[in-house]
Order: sequence, then C-alpha cells, then structure tokens
Amino acid sequence: GKDQTNLNFNKKMKLIPNKESILLESLFSSINTIVKDQIGREAYLPFIYSLFLFILCSNLVGNIPYTFTITTSIIISIGLSFTILIGVTILGLSIHKIHFFSFFIPSGTPLALVPLLVLIELISYLARAFSLGIRLFANMVAGHTLLKILSTFLFKMLSGGLIIFVLTLIPFSLFLAITGLELAVS
Repeated sequence: GKDQTNLNFNKKMKLIPNKESILLESLFSSINTIVKDQIGREAYLPFIYSLFLFILCSNLVGNIPYTFTITTSIIISIGLSFTILIGVTILGLSIHKIHFFSFFIPSGTPLALVPLLVLIELISYLARAFSLGIRLFANMVAGHTLLKILSTFLFKMLSGGLIIFVLTLIPFSLFLAITGLELAVS
C-alpha cells in the first residue's frame, strides 16, 4: 500500500498542521508560558513538558474501560514525586553548591535558630514531595471510585421498569457531567 504521512500541504506547497500537531503545539505553548512565568527560563521545559504528557496520558488511559490508571497506585505517585525531588535536589546542589542550603534559612535569622529552622524547612521540603504524590493518587482514586459507584447505581436503575428507566435519565445526566469533569481532571 501507499505510505501515509502526517504532512499536509496546500496548493502553494506550504505545510499545513493537522489537528494533532495543533493540539500538541498549544499544550507546548501553554506549558512554556507557565514555565517562563514560574522559573524564568526554558532550560527545564523539555522535562516539565514530558512529565506533563506522561501524567496526562497515564490518567486519560485510565478512563478507558478495563484499563488501569497507574497514578492510582500510591507507589507510582509517591515514587514519581520523590524521584523528581531527588533530581531537583541534585540539580540544586550542582548549581548552587553549599549555598543551596541557604534557601532553607530566611535572611536575617538569628544564628541560634538556624539549626531548628534548617530542620523545619527540610521537613517541609520533603513533605511537599510527599503531599504532591498523595494528591495525585487521591484525585485519581476519588474520581474513578465515584464513577464506578455511580455507574453501578445507574446500571441497577436502568434494569428496572419503564418508570424507573425514565427517572434514571436525571441521574444519568449527572453521571455524564461527572464523567466530563473526570476527563478534565485527568
């Protein structure tokens, strides 16, 4: 057969992007803007974009019936967040050397409080990674559990009589709205 390509040209032989490339470029542009606003430079954009697409695809796959969302595994979610924490810490140490630890101490802190503040800030630094892993896990589990409960309820309702079937249209519209919300959260 003919080889297919995703390249589309108009009559003047100019490349026309297809829907998928427009979507990916829009995502890239949005993430690029966020990275520039938050970090100030684009050096980490490939990693952040790849991480975003990995989490997005992982969560969207979970919305397909009879598939598994890997982010509903707490080991994956926390492992991912702590792997990133370790990478960011190594990067911070390689760029800032020993000065990296000064980020844990607010300026103007009395010398007597420095050991206590370093301990508190270190715990906060580690808790942030743990918290992000738990939040990703909890959001995915809660959404999928809610959909499973509602779909089971609707199945039982739809298998009833005609009057119950008509009354089920109201909860079914709510189910569709929640499914749309779950897709948006993914």
